[in-house]
Amino acid sequence: MDNRNRDRGTIKWTSLMLPEHVEMVKKLWKEDQRVEKGIIDEQKAVEIDFLLQRAVKDDLTVCLRVHNGFDYEECLMKIQEVSRWDRVVKGVHWETKERVRFSLEDIIDLTIA
Repeated sequence: MDNRNRDRGTIKWTSLMLPEHVEMVKKLWKEDQRVEKGIIDEQKAVEIDFLLQRAVKDDLTVCLRVHNGFDYEECLMKIQEVSRWDRVVKGVHWETKERVRFSLEDIIDLTIA
């Protein structure tokens, strides 16, 4: 059989794709490699709570590891407020100085930077 008829992958079509399309395809491939959010044990939850309180009280910079829906991401930030009523952590991103907020349920790990 002729080898030219078998080549039907993305390599053949990359010359016709715009950079935006390539970026979207890469994003789709990354979403296919989804990581499920793990369950943290009670001891880890108590440790995270203690570190959150300490960071707010002493105005410390922390590194949060959060689950963003399909993967884990780390965020270096200064915590301004921990709202137990809304169950969110509000703060300022260390590098971009933008306001950020994360749900308490999405926090997997926290370290003081």
